[in-house]
Amino acid sequence: MGTLLFLSNTQTQLGQFSLFYQAKALLTKSFSASALSKSRCSFSIKAAKMEGNEITETGEVNLNEKKKIFVAGATGNTGKRIVDQLLLKGFAVKAGVLDIEKAKTSLSNNPDLQIVKADVTEGSDKLAEAIGNDAEAVICATGFRRSWDLLAPWKVDNLGTINLVEACRKNSVKRFILISSILVNGAAMGQLLNPAYIFLNVFGLTLIAKLQAENYIRKSGINYTIIRPGGLRNDPPSGNIVMEPEDTLYEGSISRDQVAEVAVEALFRPESSYKVVEIVSRVEAPKRSFEELFGSIKQH
Repeated sequence: MGTLLFLSNTQTQLGQFSLFYQAKALLTKSFSASALSKSRCSFSIKAAKMEGNEITETGEVNLNEKKKIFVAGATGNTGKRIVDQLLLKGFAVKAGVLDIEKAKTSLSNNPDLQIVKADVTEGSDKLAEAIGNDAEAVICATGFRRSWDLLAPWKVDNLGTINLVEACRKNSVKRFILISSILVNGAAMGQLLNPAYIFLNVFGLTLIAKLQAENYIRKSGINYTIIRPGGLRNDPPSGNIVMEPEDTLYEGSISRDQVAEVAVEALFRPESSYKVVEIVSRVEAPKRSFEELFGSIKQH
């Protein structure tokens, strides 16, 4: 009898050990490296239940929703690329557009993409409603449409950007990324006679409008990254990214794909905070990591 009782107790203990190791293996699997990688913005664990002497998986329990990024100017040539790259990186995206029906045909059909009406010229209150309370960051890729309205650059590139910053303040959004342009401060760089500086300012002093918006962002207290690309190309990248401090580059071009990549990577890189960077691409330039690129620029 004593021997039978001993065997029974031993089997019970072995069963408990078996359950312990099954649970340990399950939790190890759930918190795998892939679930916590930088390219993902959410993770989950697998719930479990006990049936007799076995632990079985019952589904996934979501612990953290995907981070949502608001993109202003989402149907523009650069904005569309930013939206696509954010989705590829695992973010949820709220696309701020002027024409929702047009956006539905030009943006990808993705369950993580939400399209909302957002006109940066209509004031910060409406923009705050469009951005919502769930956005982690705002990326501004707006640009005025050429017209006979000489005030358009000021309405969009200056006041529109300021409205976005104020909307971020109202919604406690802490991160702001602006797509601007090289030569915005061309006068201080001695580039008044640069053909690009002259051309871009013909349309309502566009570069000066952008510079005023930049200055507002820098004084706002928000965690910003201002990206100043060279001439924008629609074709695929043909060289490596060159990144320089503000008021350095006065010529050169870059693929919009690379501009979008820099904007999205800035979200991951603490080295990009409170910085103004200028970017072009060059075939002869060495390939550098984004950590190295952003880290080479001094903070302001």
